[in-house]
Amino acid sequence: MFDLDRFQEIWQTIIRNKVRSFLTGFGVFWGIFMLVIMMGAGHGLERGMLKGIDGFATNSCFMGSATTSLPYKGFQKGRRWNIHNRDLDILLQSVPEIECLSPMLWGQRSTNNVVYKDNSGSYNIRGLHSNYVEIEQQRMEYGRFINEIDIVWARKVCVIGTSVYEELFPTKSNPLGQYIRVSGIYYQVIGVSSGVSDVAIGGRSEESVVIPFTTMQQVGNQGDAIHMLAASTLPSVSVKAVQEKMEAILKAHNSISPDDKQAVWGFNLQEQFNMFKYLFLGISIVIWIVGSGTLIAGIVGVSNILTVTVKERTKEIGIRRALGAKPRTIMGQIIWEGLVLTSISGLLGLCFGVLCLHLADVYWLQEAEGVFLSDPMISFGAAVASVIILLTFGLIAGSLPAKRALQIKAIEAIREE
Repeated sequence: MFDLDRFQEIWQTIIRNKVRSFLTGFGVFWGIFMLVIMMGAGHGLERGMLKGIDGFATNSCFMGSATTSLPYKGFQKGRRWNIHNRDLDILLQSVPEIECLSPMLWGQRSTNNVVYKDNSGSYNIRGLHSNYVEIEQQRMEYGRFINEIDIVWARKVCVIGTSVYEELFPTKSNPLGQYIRVSGIYYQVIGVSSGVSDVAIGGRSEESVVIPFTTMQQVGNQGDAIHMLAASTLPSVSVKAVQEKMEAILKAHNSISPDDKQAVWGFNLQEQFNMFKYLFLGISIVIWIVGSGTLIAGIVGVSNILTVTVKERTKEIGIRRALGAKPRTIMGQIIWEGLVLTSISGLLGLCFGVLCLHLADVYWLQEAEGVFLSDPMISFGAAVASVIILLTFGLIAGSLPAKRALQIKAIEAIREE
């Protein structure tokens, strides 16, 4: 005879177990999903920030002259001094750790200081050495960058930025060989360039006109004065140590007190780059702590539901023990249930998180402007680590209820309703 009450009780038990399993699985799903999203966002932020300095030598430093703050060798404090061409040879001979040394000069930026026919604009004027591209890479749209011959012969040639080109040549004609007027002096255009990096020292390359530094010294009646030095070091060399060595040499050859902290100013990008690395390391640690905490909360839910399941199946486990089921068989079944529930939920969360990151990158980040995130995807190693953590926690979640199941005595279990 059909027992409706018994049927309803069984059906409610099944529904209750399914709901509990779903909610518990969703906890694991959400934990791994949030871990993937946070890791992807963290890596995207790191890639976006590093992309901004891509193409710029991170093992580089910059320095220039300033007013002295201490009297020395008969000179009063407050003396204004300049770096000179002779200092370049002295530094290269005295500091073998220098890989590249480039002088830098600045021209005055005034209203419509760059003119071509009826078009004009206000742009930065920079006097550089041909080796400056080893520190700040340039993307050449037309022609070439200045070379050593331009430096030696102080040629009146220039490389214009892409923004300058668009302003002076609105028809997008070939500018090579054309003459433009820069601060009243005519220069022949030999190239059009744009900076690879977002780092701007003395103005963005797109908005600058570059001429040989020797030419700028001559046309500007500046003698052999240099406004600033840019240097890059050999690999595995401390930029800070090289910078301090260069400062000491400049002071010694320009009659400046070794204790004068104001006479030479400078900064190095290696320190800034290291700050970024430590910042992103801290962000990664926080992400793993927060994400793992969320995941552990889901795993605890899995362990609890298996404990409840073991309690509800006490009679079944007792009968199986009485029929000769081995302890490892019962324990393996409980552990396997926890592992399957955790694995399926976690892998779904992992896949869904990767999908969301991919969709965000394709339909939002690639078209958005002013966003620091770039390619917010997790690495293969991070995905493998997440899976290993997931499986480990799944085994732990099933182990505790499984041990409780082994403690059930067959005769006592059979007596229970």
